[in-house]
Amino acid sequence: MKKKIVHIISHSHWDREWYLPYEQHHMRLVQLIDDLLELFETDPDFDSFHLDGQTITIEDYLQVRPENEGKIRQAIADGKLKIGPFYILQDDFLISSEANVRNMIIGEEDCQKWGKKVALGYFPDTFGNMGQTAQILKKANLETAAFGRGIRPTGFNNMVAEDEEFSSQFSELLWESPDKSQVLGILFANWYSNGNEIPSVRDEALTYWTKKLADVEKFASTKHLLMMNGVDHQPVQKDLSKAIKLANELFPNYHFIHSSFDRYIEAVHQEVPDTLATIEGELTSQETDGWYTLANTASSRIYLKQMHTKVSRQLENIAEPLATMASELTDYEYPHDQLRYAWKLLLQNAPHDSICGCSVDEVHAEMITRYQKALEVAKFISEKAQTALVNAIDSSYFEDGAVPFTVFNTSGLERKNVLEAKVELKRFEFNGNIPKTVYQKAKDYIAGLKDLVVVDKDGKVYDAMISKPSIKFNYELPERAFRIPYFGVYVTVELPIKQAAMSWDTFAVTTREDAEKSAKPALFNEATTTLENDFLTVVIEANGLLNVTDKLSGRKYHNLLQFEDTGDIGNEYIYRQAHNDTARFAHDGKTTLTVLENNHLQAKIELQQTFEVPVSADSLLTTEQNMVIDITERLAERSTTTTPWTLTTVITMAHNSPQLHFTTSFDNQMTDHRLRVLFPTKIETDVNYADSIYEVVERPNKPNMKFWKNPTNPQHQRAFVSLLKDDYGVTIGNYGLNEYEIVEQDKTIAVTLLRCVGELGDWGYFETKEAQCIGKHTVEFTFESFTPETKFASYIRAKQQQVPLQYQTNPRHQAKLASQHAFCTINSDGCYLTALKRNTKTNQIVTRGFNLSNTLAHYLSIDMPNYEGFVCNLLEEDLNRKATETFNPGEIKSHIWRKK
Repeated sequence: MKKKIVHIISHSHWDREWYLPYEQHHMRLVQLIDDLLELFETDPDFDSFHLDGQTITIEDYLQVRPENEGKIRQAIADGKLKIGPFYILQDDFLISSEANVRNMIIGEEDCQKWGKKVALGYFPDTFGNMGQTAQILKKANLETAAFGRGIRPTGFNNMVAEDEEFSSQFSELLWESPDKSQVLGILFANWYSNGNEIPSVRDEALTYWTKKLADVEKFASTKHLLMMNGVDHQPVQKDLSKAIKLANELFPNYHFIHSSFDRYIEAVHQEVPDTLATIEGELTSQETDGWYTLANTASSRIYLKQMHTKVSRQLENIAEPLATMASELTDYEYPHDQLRYAWKLLLQNAPHDSICGCSVDEVHAEMITRYQKALEVAKFISEKAQTALVNAIDSSYFEDGAVPFTVFNTSGLERKNVLEAKVELKRFEFNGNIPKTVYQKAKDYIAGLKDLVVVDKDGKVYDAMISKPSIKFNYELPERAFRIPYFGVYVTVELPIKQAAMSWDTFAVTTREDAEKSAKPALFNEATTTLENDFLTVVIEANGLLNVTDKLSGRKYHNLLQFEDTGDIGNEYIYRQAHNDTARFAHDGKTTLTVLENNHLQAKIELQQTFEVPVSADSLLTTEQNMVIDITERLAERSTTTTPWTLTTVITMAHNSPQLHFTTSFDNQMTDHRLRVLFPTKIETDVNYADSIYEVVERPNKPNMKFWKNPTNPQHQRAFVSLLKDDYGVTIGNYGLNEYEIVEQDKTIAVTLLRCVGELGDWGYFETKEAQCIGKHTVEFTFESFTPETKFASYIRAKQQQVPLQYQTNPRHQAKLASQHAFCTINSDGCYLTALKRNTKTNQIVTRGFNLSNTLAHYLSIDMPNYEGFVCNLLEEDLNRKATETFNPGEIKSHIWRKK
């Protein structure tokens, strides 16, 4: 009988920041790596150490110990220090699709810089795993994934439950993505600490190994047994060689080796049986009791999710496309280094204990600074690229006195919007003059203005709304000169736009003495409190609820826009409704309606709803928190003291869009509660569709009730969630609101707008006052009714509404670029473009997109003049295969563009 081989892999799962602020963990990381470098020199039997699959640990260490760079390089070259393949260990669901890929690209660049990577998709503690993992890994030359969550039940302090019923009988399994890609999955069935702190004393070792071997053999499909020697922030075990030698003496039927993932993976791949289970798609612990899926991290500290969305959209969908176009068409140089710097700042907020909002307050305070830094870099790049383009766009054909401005659509498909643009008509520079004198000149200029209109290059007058002029201080920072302060005269232009993907169009504000005033009816009827365009009729009831009719399908929806508040006695990881709590609704309070804007292009209606809300949980919650009572056993109720709370919602209808847009603002001064917006659809279906990582994932509305005990079923989303039955459906879009639930009553789509809790949770009591989210907040979401023919269009609109149209005032001049131009022609019947950028190594243009359907093939046609598309992988390595338009179900596809 062949001996079973026990692979002991040394590691330390390094949460970069969590229950301690970043620098506290940082200094401990320095000590860990110092110890490793010493151990590599003093113990020749110490095989290697797995540096947690993330290269940022090297970066962090060398910030403090730059003199040890040579030792780090040597340890990697000698195979002692195992690195990569990722830059950080991200949360899959709460960062964008592109951020997941950029994490691999930057990790790959780092590994090429430092040495050989570990070819393993490493997700030890990700809070659920994305369904496209297998495809993403395979397209990055990785054939194996290791993960800890999503199948086996875990509970308090990540203890693995004894429940034998789960999706795979082995810790080895095949993991399949929607496109049918497969990788070998290695589940940490006994967690990634099952070989931690191995005894080097005889009696202790006998007890330890007797239990540990039995636990791991329960799940192993081969003779290779995996023991993970480490856990969160674990110092290296310095006497491990001695402990392994003792184990070999005590258990002669096993061969204990100090191993590595390289060695273990190679051995397992050679021996896995044909009987492995195949697990498809997402791994989100849906076969468990539901309490420890940790999905409520999607609503913890929602302000972080909003900021992540803002920075992601600015980087991916604005800065990179503009920089790509500008570098191709002007003398602008593509800013690889600046973009990489911004991406790294953004990704430093992407680890699962960071973006999930489940750390101590100091951690998330530092995240805000990183977001702001990354955003400003992305805005700087966007502005520079846009300026390079407008300086090269011809506007000489406009009449004297006209003020040109160019509008850019940097999304991947055509846009129909009402653009709101702030156009600078004229500037009055200070030039050493007293500011009030300059201000008076601006006022005199305004007094002499005649009727203003918007025209295009052919002189056609557009049906636009232009505000009264206003004066505002501003300044210019020339490239090679000192700053120039001035007062600018501005107007806000509302302009209906229909614009092709990755294109620009130039208009101008000018005077017309004979300008015709529009006589078209406004969109809002004040007498009947009804909004109406060609797509929707929306009746606003006295209590603020909406009754909506889809004019194209005839489908009616009632009592939409319900704001629900409940108590929350949970923590940053998990929502738990207060004991004996009853939901409170804003529409049961006082509602007032104000018309903010009402014309034939768009209407904005403001609802103010004030209702009574408990100020906090009762005093029992503090006692239960201090006693570290598990949330499933808490009995705290809501306080009997209430206070009025006002929600202000602006409903916007554009004349050319089937999408209703909502902006809700409030000042939260209450603690221990959750606010959601509800859209009862009454669409009888058992499944929902949500925007996830490179897929629109189909999920059951109900979990497996054989196991599930949690009264709620929270789920992750990116830009939207949707319900569909036969010939009609509803899509609810959002901006940084990543948690939703399908409530069985009336098949209601519930989107979480705010969740306020006072503790971190997990393995102890860590107070987090700032997680109560006291202060002012603004959230955005949308509603759209669709038919099967417009389903994918509704998905795309929900994603596009996160990407504002860009615009910039032009100098009136003659230049080489046309006033209206599409950088490339993009058509699609159900795919979405996620990237237009340049490859770091070759500077070639790269595009990436994915099929919005997991069941149907769709096309994405890109025609880039003078270029030919070739397939590349997700590391953007050219595979030398010509690009094709067809995307198979669930397929992600990247193209590199070569000049013809």
